[in-house]
Amino acid sequence: MATVEDCEAALIRLGALLGSVDADSKRKHILDRSVACKVRDLGTTFRGELRGGELHDVRTGDADGAQIRLQVSSDDLVALTEGRLSFPVAWATGRLRIDASISDMLKLRSLI
Repeated sequence: MATVEDCEAALIRLGALLGSVDADSKRKHILDRSVACKVRDLGTTFRGELRGGELHDVRTGDADGAQIRLQVSSDDLVALTEGRLSFPVAWATGRLRIDASISDMLKLRSLI
């Protein structure tokens, strides 16, 4: 099981991955949303802000009011951000749960 620190580092890596998306894709699929990621096995929730196609201000918090909510295990979160697990496979198999509007889901899919 990954630690809280491992998960925070994974979310920071995710922010860097989103930041590396080409400018045209960012413009087409830009999202400015609050995000919460509940790490089920650790009982910890992280919050952040998607702004300009990048993830900012990652910190522990709660999911209240977040526009995009993720739920994942600590090991799967680390695997997702290290490229050992793909987002579509994780979502399709229930290892990653995403609560967001349909339009936000489509935009996220285009960025990841």
